[in-house]
Amino acid sequence: MWGLSGCEFLTGSLRAALRTGYMNQMSAPIRIPDGFVDELKARIRPSEVIGRKVKLKKQGKEWVGLSPFTNEKTPSFYVNDQKKIFKCFSSGIGGDVISFVMETERLSFMEAVEKLADEAGMALPKATPESQEQYDRRLRLIGASEAAAAFYEERLRSAEGAEARRYLEGRGLKPGSWGKYRLGYSPDDWRKTFEHLRSKGFSQSEIVEAGLAVEKDGGGDPYDRFRGRLMFPIEDARGQVIAFGGRALEPDAKPKYLNSSDTPLFHKSRVLYRYKPAREAFGGTDEGGLIVCEGYMDVIALCEAGFGHAVAPLGTALTEEQLGLLWRAGPEPVLCFDGDRAGLGAANRSIERALPGLQPGRSVFFCLLSDGMDPDDLIRERGPGAMGKLLESALPLVEVLWRRERDAEAVDTPERQAGLEQRLMQAASAIQHSAVKSAYERELKARMRDYLWQMRAAGRGSGRAPLRGDKPLDASLRGGAPAKTRGLGLIVRAVDHHHLAEIGFEALAVADLPDPDVSAIRDALISQNTADSGVDRKGLSDHLDSLGKSRAAELLTTYPDTPQIAPGGPEEREWLIALEQYARPEGTDGSGRNSGEAFATPEDARFRHRLVSERRARTARLNEAAEKADQE
Repeated sequence: MWGLSGCEFLTGSLRAALRTGYMNQMSAPIRIPDGFVDELKARIRPSEVIGRKVKLKKQGKEWVGLSPFTNEKTPSFYVNDQKKIFKCFSSGIGGDVISFVMETERLSFMEAVEKLADEAGMALPKATPESQEQYDRRLRLIGASEAAAAFYEERLRSAEGAEARRYLEGRGLKPGSWGKYRLGYSPDDWRKTFEHLRSKGFSQSEIVEAGLAVEKDGGGDPYDRFRGRLMFPIEDARGQVIAFGGRALEPDAKPKYLNSSDTPLFHKSRVLYRYKPAREAFGGTDEGGLIVCEGYMDVIALCEAGFGHAVAPLGTALTEEQLGLLWRAGPEPVLCFDGDRAGLGAANRSIERALPGLQPGRSVFFCLLSDGMDPDDLIRERGPGAMGKLLESALPLVEVLWRRERDAEAVDTPERQAGLEQRLMQAASAIQHSAVKSAYERELKARMRDYLWQMRAAGRGSGRAPLRGDKPLDASLRGGAPAKTRGLGLIVRAVDHHHLAEIGFEALAVADLPDPDVSAIRDALISQNTADSGVDRKGLSDHLDSLGKSRAAELLTTYPDTPQIAPGGPEEREWLIALEQYARPEGTDGSGRNSGEAFATPEDARFRHRLVSERRARTARLNEAAEKADQE
């Protein structure tokens, strides 16, 4: 039915597992022999496993149910036991039973295989002598790292850790929380940690290989990698210490932060600080995601403030592997960056990393702090509530992308406008999912049309072309306003200029507006037009207030005065063109469903379409009467 085979999905699952390093993070370095996964899948009926999470109904050779990935009313989720695959048409997600378990239970490839193998009564392959030796070596390195973490914790509470303690208390972190994050202090000595680990039975090669000591190029005794630093243990996805980050306590020390180098245990591009507890705190729901910030203390400050699902990359921009970890925990992580130039640069790099992996229901949001603050500063100065409000108002990726390209250079000539469109489409071309790519292209072009229309309006009154940095008249497009109020300017212009509501009546009635209060203004406008009563801001505002829609009334009354739009003039044509961006194909929402499903409620949809029908009928009656009068 779908033109996809189980082999194709299996290849994708294995490739993803190998690419993200799951095969190297399992409890033992087992190599899965050829045919094991095929045998596992042959023993498992997908409908039985998937049926535990999705209520399935038999339909011919397949099972059908509501998607577990989206909130849908009409079933579009199919399971085929013969092909051993599933397909969700509402989200675009598909695969075999292993990928389903990975997706719905937030498990790695090997974790899903182990779970299903246990259910099928299949024993995982035994380790070879070589893999067993590798596994034993890995356990020794983890043991050395754990021993170092315990040593650093003990040193923090000793006399030599006094300066580190003062630093933590100065940052508002009380002694009761130090153990929660396993914070420590590395003695300001060249060999103290090394000698301690040697006394615990670890060899020189093990200590060096674990990244805890450094061997001199010319030979001689190794020396401690971390000296005189506040220590932050870094754990893997199972909570085992595999590396460290150390913060210098001396103001002029370089570098300020020092991380472990890559080791057999640790690759910084594949790990997020506090990923395991953050994932547990988040709870694995299908909404939202982890909070990503830039530093260890930012993560701890967020956790102490009640945002326990915070993580941080380790001194690098987010990588594909780290984004994969974020999306495994939740579909829409929030990337929280400082509002300075460096923070904006990190946000832009994250956009480039995220674009190829966007899927229906899977994206990233951005929380950009102002005044040069980081989350730790903000929480200490303004409290957790202020941080919570910023996180709630996080901007979607498309908004940050649009602002970046819009503000890159002036758009006051056709050539520069073409350059803006080229940059926007080039960014959208990086998206691999075809439906999401098309949606981005439509959205970015619509934003550009609306912005250029308003830029022309802004420049018309002053007798000059708008320059870089000019703000459009539409308040919904100004710097910090929510992006979803787009379209407000178009509706207010129709209120201020009655002829626009007349010529654009049908397009207004079926326009898909993202903000329900903007839609409420439109509904009031077209109902008043149908009643042939006067239309003005005050009358509509009073009507909206009477309906309990105070925000809609405020949006209408506080919107700036709109420029004059003469009937039949170029501004009128520009308004109609801008209105097209909110149009749907007649009778549909663009996906073949009834148009009523595109609006907030079926009642609203029926109301608007009834008005359209009445307007068409009235126009037909007037035309018929005019023709009859001509004949007489």
